[in-house]
Amino acid sequence: MATTHLTTQILRQTPPVCGSCRRATTTGTSSSSPLTITFKTRKESSPKNQKFKWARKLSLVEQSSPSKPTVDVEGLATFLYDDLPHLFDDQGIDRTAYDEQVKFRDPITKHDTISGYLFNISLLKVLFRPLFQLHWVKQTGPYEITTRWTMVMKFMPLPWKPELVFTGTSVMGINPNNGKFCSHVDFWDSIENNEYFSLEGLWDVFRQLRVYKTPDLETPRYQILKRTANYEVRKYEPFIVVETIGEKLSGSNGFNAVAGYIFGKNSTTEKIPMTTPVFTQALDPELSDVSIQIVLPSEKDISSLPDPSQETVKLRKVEGEVAAALKFSGKPTEDVVREKEKALRSNLMKDGLKPRMGCMLARYNDPGRTWSFTMIVQSTSHSSVAAPNH
Repeated sequence: MATTHLTTQILRQTPPVCGSCRRATTTGTSSSSPLTITFKTRKESSPKNQKFKWARKLSLVEQSSPSKPTVDVEGLATFLYDDLPHLFDDQGIDRTAYDEQVKFRDPITKHDTISGYLFNISLLKVLFRPLFQLHWVKQTGPYEITTRWTMVMKFMPLPWKPELVFTGTSVMGINPNNGKFCSHVDFWDSIENNEYFSLEGLWDVFRQLRVYKTPDLETPRYQILKRTANYEVRKYEPFIVVETIGEKLSGSNGFNAVAGYIFGKNSTTEKIPMTTPVFTQALDPELSDVSIQIVLPSEKDISSLPDPSQETVKLRKVEGEVAAALKFSGKPTEDVVREKEKALRSNLMKDGLKPRMGCMLARYNDPGRTWSFTMIVQSTSHSSVAAPNH
C-alpha cells in the first residue's frame, strides 16, 4: 500500500516544563542516543491526576506519608530500570520482586496473581513479538512508583504481521510490609477510558490490525516517544536527501530529477539503492515554497556521495528532528494534505505544543503513481521541547 508523511516543526510547549525524562524508543529499526524532552498536557500534567485514583484502589497501602518509611523506594526504582527492560526477553523479570497476589490491570487485561501476570507476558511473547522500551522511572508516592514506556509489537498470526504501538505509564504500588510490588496498573496514551474492561481499548487494538504495508525498502530511523489517539511523537535520526524544487505538497514535479540522481545521473554515474519515502516539504506559512526529496541510504556519507549532474539538484543532510505523525487513508490531494496538516497542528496545540510553520509530506512509492490507500501525515519538530514526561 502507499503511504505518506507531513511535517511541521515544534518550538516549545505552552504549559510550563514539568520534570525530566529518559528516552530510548524505536520502531522497526533501532535508534542511537536517548532523547530528553519535556512537555505536559492538560489531562496528564501530574501522576496525581484523576485517572490514577482508581489505580491506587488496587494497592494494599494508603499513599499517606509514613512517620518512618520502611521501604527503600529509591532502590526499587533503580531495580525497575534494570529489570523491566527484560520484560519480554529470555531472562524475564524477577518474579521475587512481586507479591504472589499482585494485581495487574491494563485496559483489556486483568490478573490477580504473579502466575497470571507472567502468563500474560508469555502469551504476548508468542503472539506479538513485543519490543519494550523503558523511558523513565520515578517515585510518585510514599509507596508508589510510576514508569513511562513504549511497546511495539507485530501480530504474528496474521499474514501481513501488522505492527501495534502502545505508549503510556504504569503505576506500581508497593506493599510496605515486605517491600514487594502489590499492584501494577497500565494507562495507554491513545485512549481516554483506561479502566478495565475498556471497549475503547479493545477497539484501539483492533484498528491497528488493518492491512497496512509499505515497500520493503530502507527508511529513515526513528523512535516512537508517544502515541496518542490523533498522532505519534517521533524522534528521527539524521539522514541525507537529494532534493530539487517542487510545485506543491501533493505534486510530483521534480521527482524525475531527484530519481535520476540515484539512477546514475551524477558525477560518477553511480547507481544508488532506492529507499523510502519521497518527501515534499514546505517551510513557508502558505505551504507554497516546496522542495521534493528522496532519502539516500544510511550507509552513505555526504562527503563521499557523487555530485548531482543537474545544477538544480542538491544534496543535504537533515538533522535529527522530533515529529508528530498522523496516519490517514485516501489519495493525498492538495486539499486533503492541507486539511490533515491543519488538524495535526490543532491537536499539537491542544496538547501544549507549538508547531513551527511549514510541513512535510512523505509518500512511500512513486508520487506520480500513488493510489488511494493508507497514507501518513507527519508534523516535524526540531526542538528544545522534548517528550512526554507525565
